[in-house]
Amino acid sequence: MIYTCTLNPSIDYVASVEDFKEGQLNRTKSAHIYPGGKGINVSRVLKRLGIESTALGYTGGFTGAFIKDFLTNEEILHDFIDVSEVTRINVKLKAQQETEINGQGPLITEKEQNSLFQKLDEMNRGDILVLAGSIPPSISDNFYAHITEKCNQKGIKAVIDTSGEALRKTFKHKPFLIKPNHHELGDLFQVTIENKEDAIIYGKKLLKEGVQHVIVSMAGEGALFISKDDVLFANVPVGSVKNSVGAGDSVVAGFLSQIIQESEMRAAFQYGVAAGSATAFSEDLCTKKQAEILRKQILIEELTANFREELL
Repeated sequence: MIYTCTLNPSIDYVASVEDFKEGQLNRTKSAHIYPGGKGINVSRVLKRLGIESTALGYTGGFTGAFIKDFLTNEEILHDFIDVSEVTRINVKLKAQQETEINGQGPLITEKEQNSLFQKLDEMNRGDILVLAGSIPPSISDNFYAHITEKCNQKGIKAVIDTSGEALRKTFKHKPFLIKPNHHELGDLFQVTIENKEDAIIYGKKLLKEGVQHVIVSMAGEGALFISKDDVLFANVPVGSVKNSVGAGDSVVAGFLSQIIQESEMRAAFQYGVAAGSATAFSEDLCTKKQAEILRKQILIEELTANFREELL
């Protein structure tokens, strides 16, 4: 079973304005409302790819009710913990430039945090848990690390898609997969990742810190998959980028949709890149049909990287 966990979900209000003028009345050309949050995106894409999952996390108020109703309508299982404050609203303004205004999120009490650990106790060896997105201000940045430690002890595959210290602190507990983009990878080591050779060097450093598999997305330059056995490079298919929201989450979902069917890593990586690209080329999250079409355009290259041991 795949579980996704979104600690700080949102309603995403995505509005397009023809010619945005700051400080004046602007009218939308179009507007859409979606449930937001990286883990929720993973569950939504998994469903579209024909794979069941259960969405976990915290929801509250009328905005939280919207998220649960939306997922129910898409026939996605969910088991959120109710909190007293309302789930946040994020505004995505698409005009001459794309602007985001993200809410902070509700207070999560210690009791509510412990409730999530209790749900973890009900999971079984071989399950997959995706921990994705930001951590609310009321929760310590050790939280993902505590969950990853429990997953490691129980034989649950932990997938981490976040950034900064919250991500770094999980490494010693051997997460199954992390998916930084090249900027996030550089931030972890306070360097600039300028090309795939740099990404391989620092991706291998992550393996030495305990991570089992790494996918590094490099925007239009492709993506890398790094493990103790493989260094693979995938090109990006041809298409017009329409949507930056959810593309990385779709990579995770596409990859896991194949892993749970016991596909080899190469095939899983290829499908992940296809799903991520399909979302980037769409107004919303990808469909299975779109991912299947794009998969044929993605070539996987095996890289033989002979780097000096002192760099690794």
